[in-house]
Amino acid sequence: MTITCDPLPAPGTSRRAFRTQVAAALATDHDGVCHREQLRRRGVTRDDIRHEVQAGRWILRGHQTVQVQPGGPAADWWRAVWEVRGSARLDGVSALLAAGLRHWEEATVHVSVPEGTHITPVVGVTVHKTRHAVDVTGEPARTTPEWAALHAAAWAGSDRAATTLLAMAVQQRITTGPRLQALLTRSPALPRIHLIRGVVADVTGGAQALSEIDFAKVCRTHGIPEPLRQAMRRGHTGRIYLDAFWDAYDVAVEVDGFQHTVGHAVVEDALRDNVVRNDGVTVLRIPVLGLHVAPTEFAEQVKAALHRGGWSGDPQR
Repeated sequence: MTITCDPLPAPGTSRRAFRTQVAAALATDHDGVCHREQLRRRGVTRDDIRHEVQAGRWILRGHQTVQVQPGGPAADWWRAVWEVRGSARLDGVSALLAAGLRHWEEATVHVSVPEGTHITPVVGVTVHKTRHAVDVTGEPARTTPEWAALHAAAWAGSDRAATTLLAMAVQQRITTGPRLQALLTRSPALPRIHLIRGVVADVTGGAQALSEIDFAKVCRTHGIPEPLRQAMRRGHTGRIYLDAFWDAYDVAVEVDGFQHTVGHAVVEDALRDNVVRNDGVTVLRIPVLGLHVAPTEFAEQVKAALHRGGWSGDPQR
């Protein structure tokens, strides 16, 4: 946080106008909030703050944070870092959101501090103590997307949420599979480390959706050979990308989410399937729900198709 000193009010400027102007200028860079020390260094006194709060124009949001204008999520991020103090930085899913992650809501702001740091609990903020050094970037301070993604998965409320966050971080290009793999080689033993390694391997191999990661797990569980992911072929409108493809056996699998059952998507899927089938490829379609309610049955169908294509794997392993 950079703090600069400015002159006191110009002659003829009212006290209220002065503090309003100062606060507005500071809040511009902090999504509507100011740090008390910033205000003090710019000439806004404790009495000034008290007057504005009593008048209902400003809101105290902790010992350090004053809300002077309406704000959004970034105001909560600044507040979290300021109120925890010290070397606190946004981390986990909060750092991912600050880096641009979309379509995820979190009820608390996650920050991390080095192990041994004395902290005071802050309402709405979850503080994690880390024993390992992390890379920090941005304002407010936040862990890099790679650390943030690994921590988000480790601290998630469930394995499903952990998998989703890793997939979304890569799918939305907040980070990449290879970067996550590189960090995993030097990261400590995080919670869920085996799950995290497996999901990172999947997204590095090309899986970009949670459904594709689910299918990869079904393949591993049932002894199905590793497919190519997002394999490209040529179709009537240009490139066609297949969720899973075994080139040696001319078998493809498409995993269908709900969006494949509505509107024009049904027509596009049929056109694409027909192009691929006309090239001699067996195309199997699996609804994403089927991966959860009938994984064995669909896995056996995939095995049967692979055997027809020449796969010599043992169905009984």
